[in-house]
Amino acid sequence: MEEEKNGFGYFLLGLGLGVAAGLILAPKSGAETREYLRSKAEESGDYLRNRADESREYLKKRSDDLRDTASDLVEKGKASASDLLDKGKTAVQSRRDNLSAAVEAGKQAYRDAVSNYGTGEGV
Repeated sequence: MEEEKNGFGYFLLGLGLGVAAGLILAPKSGAETREYLRSKAEESGDYLRNRADESREYLKKRSDDLRDTASDLVEKGKASASDLLDKGKTAVQSRRDNLSAAVEAGKQAYRDAVSNYGTGEGV
């Protein structure tokens, strides 16, 4: 218990000496120190506002760039889809024409076969 009192006493002595040394050796008065802290706080605020403005401008530019890129991709996608649609329509029409020609050829062959059957030329 005695050691705890001595340790606490030394702590209080060190604390007192530190406060005294701080008051004696302080480079500036309280008013000067407050003014210095206020100016540093204002500088920090200005710095943060400038950085926020720079960040806002950067993000706006990136947003505009991304919007332009997305718009270009959409236009390219529309053009590609349109080309594919046209190619598909052309392919379907070509197949339809081929099928129609084949059906007509089959009908004609049937007519020829029926007309020749009656004459005895077929079979």
